Amino acid sequence: MPYRILADITVLIHFSWILFLIFGAFLGAKNKGVKIFHISGLIFAFVIQIFNWYCPLTHLEVWLRSKHDPALTYAGSFIIHYLEAIVYIELPRYLIFIFTVFICGFNTWFYLKKN
Repeated sequence: MPYRILADITVLIHFSWILFLIFGAFLGAKNKGVKIFHISGLIFAFVIQIFNWYCPLTHLEVWLRSKHDPALTYAGSFIIHYLEAIVYIELPRYLIFIFTVFICGFNTWFYLKKN
């Protein structure tokens, strides 16, 4: 049971991280610390796309799910089911790379425009 809960929390954190990478420039424009953290996250996202790595949160979630025995409890909530469908969207690798480049480009433009 605790592994399932921890896996669900990991998915929520992962989803929040994706939203932060997409919209973080709006917060980063007002706070230098957030800006540095956001730009670092964008660089990290770009690097893992270039090298075709998995996000560490994905590895953590898979490990936690493997520790959980689905036969003992309900497999998960409907909210987590839909969040997982968004976080682990089935798109070709090149399309995810294009979205990553677009998000990085948009955020770079936004930061440069604000300065």
